[in-house]
Amino acid sequence: MPKKSRRTTLLAGGALLATVAFAAVAVGNAAAQDSAPESPSSAAQPRIVGGNVASLSDYPYAVYLADSSGNQYCGAVIVSSSAVATAAHCALAVKASEARVVAGRQDKRTSNGSEFRVSKVWVNPDYTDYTKGDDIAVLTVRGQLPYRPAKVADGSNADLYAEGTKATVLGWGRVEDGGARSDVLRKAVVPIIGGSCASSYESYNAEIMTCAGYAQGGTDACQGDSGGPLVVGDTLIGIVSYGDGCAKAGKPGVYTKVSAFAEDIRNQSRSRLLG
Repeated sequence: MPKKSRRTTLLAGGALLATVAFAAVAVGNAAAQDSAPESPSSAAQPRIVGGNVASLSDYPYAVYLADSSGNQYCGAVIVSSSAVATAAHCALAVKASEARVVAGRQDKRTSNGSEFRVSKVWVNPDYTDYTKGDDIAVLTVRGQLPYRPAKVADGSNADLYAEGTKATVLGWGRVEDGGARSDVLRKAVVPIIGGSCASSYESYNAEIMTCAGYAQGGTDACQGDSGGPLVVGDTLIGIVSYGDGCAKAGKPGVYTKVSAFAEDIRNQSRSRLLG
């Protein structure tokens, strides 16, 4: 089955596999519609399946991306007082002038928290397609994000990527493949999978990607979860990138390996302050 990007919503369970990433072209407000976040030619989608409701008091750095009409299409994570990290395919999905970073809003049906316009978009210059990796971007916002950022994993955190490490994926994506989007933040606990992930995805590159999920499936990210965080404690180790369907057996979620891009994330997070 073709892969789909996970720019949709998290499932009610816990699986966090991202499906096919959106094409590297802006899709404008099309992402605002329920069906828009999914590419008609792709099958990999991101959402949280098999998870539970999460509280922003525990994960204040979890945010989502919305278009100018308020429609959520991806997740993101606060990495500094002025920037969030997300997937490259999410950053390219909507024009910067129409993108909004919504922070402090656990329930999308409310007006809690704050919305921020985007002043700058940095997309990894090596990114071409989510299945090839380098699926990372940093958005600089107008104003200050009044919430605690996640710690960004770097080369000193190799132990967090060890086989079997329990990580938590967060998002507002669909609660099942093709199902309804979640109105509230959800979380799911998934174990890190080592090099064996290469048997599930031919293009898997352990240097810049990491996998997480259960052999039997059941818990994963789904449509609408792309760009959201995978954390161990409060340390960001992954960004939801892609997967084959949602929570399928033998098809774990694939995440951008944050430690491989720690320097880029930090440099871009500081760019506004330095400039």
